[in-house]
Amino acid sequence: MTGPLLYARSRAVPLTLTALIGTAGFAVWAAGQLDGYLDPFRRVPIVALAPLLASAVIGAGLHGDSEELDRTAVRPWWPRRLVHLGALTALAAASLTLAVLGHAETFGPPAVIRNTLGCTGFSATAAVLLGARLSWLPAFGYVSAVYLASSAARGRGVTVWAWPVQPGAQTGAWAAALSLFALGTALYAVCGARPEGPRG
Repeated sequence: MTGPLLYARSRAVPLTLTALIGTAGFAVWAAGQLDGYLDPFRRVPIVALAPLLASAVIGAGLHGDSEELDRTAVRPWWPRRLVHLGALTALAAASLTLAVLGHAETFGPPAVIRNTLGCTGFSATAAVLLGARLSWLPAFGYVSAVYLASSAARGRGVTVWAWPVQPGAQTGAWAAALSLFALGTALYAVCGARPEGPRG
């Protein structure tokens, strides 16, 4: 096996790709059940939760099977990690937009792309700090809390802290999501996921 194939196998990339395709298919089906084409505001659950599920899948795939082998590599790991995270994020963002085509100015593709970037950055940061197994947990807690609490929230800061449930064009929401993605990508590229015990 060549280097890229070994890397993909050790990071469970085929399983991650299958799970991302399944997540996108579920999002398309769920969006159809919500009649989101009639009322874009009915898409908020899809716009907030589908990227969260995709980021959980990506975060779980950021583990390495052997920390000892990783440490003995001749070439630096950060380019591989950067390509790995970037490619999975791009695939997730592109496939999830199929669930919300149209109404780009409200809860359409821009909002899904933004949320995929933000949630993936959240999960990548958590993978570095907590490990890949638990990388989904902080993003899940935050996005769930925002989804439940943001409907009554008002004020200038809402677009920043409630970025997962904002329409696509909100500048503050984009700034928050892009900052999270940049932080998570940089941390993961440099440090990798936190080492864990053997997977059972």
